[in-house]
Amino acid sequence: MRGFNPTKLTARVATVALATLLGACAAAQAEGPSWDPNKPVALPSGDVAYQNINEAIQMADVWGDRATGPHGTFGKFPPNFETPVHTHTFAYHGVVLAGVMTNPFGETGEKDPPKMPTGSYWYVPAGVPHSTACVSTTPCQFFFDSEGGFNFTPLAAK
Repeated sequence: MRGFNPTKLTARVATVALATLLGACAAAQAEGPSWDPNKPVALPSGDVAYQNINEAIQMADVWGDRATGPHGTFGKFPPNFETPVHTHTFAYHGVVLAGVMTNPFGETGEKDPPKMPTGSYWYVPAGVPHSTACVSTTPCQFFFDSEGGFNFTPLAAK
């Protein structure tokens, strides 16, 4: 894990906020290895191609390849939905774009995690147990990015 860099964090959050306000993502198409960081891209929100991960979760890579390496990905959760407690191999940064979310940390989850409305940010270090939830009565949308492939390792219920 690399050290915290507030300048890099501010740049990431500002980039995501600007993309949200413009209704587009200044990133490449979700074609993984064919992405060219030297070519500009404007991807209107209506052109973002979501995939059903399961019956509740949708995701759409907008740069990189979520399965194999560094990526930027949009996600959608239905209202009042919470994932099981789990970990990821790589750290990630997230920003809430719509709805209200929480990210209870720990193997049993925090009892009163902060509620994160639109514009909120969260960070999950590699290997840290947590769940991610949409606690609003409306669907949640978020953006997250990571320097490595995305995986989901559920923890055994205690």
